[in-house]
Amino acid sequence: MAVLTWLLIPLFAAVGAAIWASWAARNRTSGDVAELAGYSRFREAMEKSHSGSDAV
Repeated sequence: MAVLTWLLIPLFAAVGAAIWASWAARNRTSGDVAELAGYSRFREAMEKSHSGSDAV
C-alpha cells in the first residue's frame, strides 16, 4: 500500500500542474474592453473644466 501512495503523489502533482497550466494560459482579453472604457471615462472626467470651485 505504501508503494501505491508513493506512485499516486506524482500523479496528483501532474494533474494539479496540468490544471494550473490550463488556468494560467486562459484567454484573458475579455476584460480589456471594460478597462479601456473605464480609462476613457476617467480621462474625460479629468479633462472637464472645474465648476468654479477654487478649492485645491
